[in-house]
Amino acid sequence: MNLWRNSSAHTGWPMPVGPLRVPAGVVELRPVRLRDGAQWSRIRLADRAHLEPWEPSTEVNWDVRHGISQWPSVCSGLRAEARKGRMLPYVIEVDGEFGGQLTIGNVTHGALKSAWIGYWVASTHTGGGVATAALALGMDHAFGPVRLHRLEATVRPENAASRAVLAKAGFREEGLLKRYLEVDGGWRDHLLVAVTTEEIHGSVSSQLVRAGHASWT
Repeated sequence: MNLWRNSSAHTGWPMPVGPLRVPAGVVELRPVRLRDGAQWSRIRLADRAHLEPWEPSTEVNWDVRHGISQWPSVCSGLRAEARKGRMLPYVIEVDGEFGGQLTIGNVTHGALKSAWIGYWVASTHTGGGVATAALALGMDHAFGPVRLHRLEATVRPENAASRAVLAKAGFREEGLLKRYLEVDGGWRDHLLVAVTTEEIHGSVSSQLVRAGHASWT
């Protein structure tokens, strides 16, 4: 018996999502696994310069925090939150290989039906539509099987690439959060962006396909 699957509090979890084909390859979302540690560590360590300027600061050195020995506790923490119904932690796969992560967090049902969504993609997969496809798949899953009404995200105003991805997926700006998060050695302003299910016509993935940015496999 698969206790992990049967103990989940989430509708739609740990269901894989996708695939969707973009210029960089075939993109899918699937649940995090304990055996992801080696690939996760290798990419995070190699991509420090690519990732660290946009991620929250911690007191733990980047190399220590992303050593392979850290993954079991990271993975178990993500899965524990998923079992409680508060998070959907996904790996972004590109042509079957670990290419990043997408997380839907602070999942709230009831009258709010809301969550935040965030992602990171390996530098080897930037510019080929991977982030946009992964975000589209995650949004469709959140608004579909998970039955959410609103998704929001925060992004630094300087992060033009991520702002473009969010805009292409239909997120709109709602305001500026002053000195919102400690990132890259200082308290940084972040834009709050959001989208509700009424603003999505059909699905985000279908819109990408119709616009010629992606195709079904």
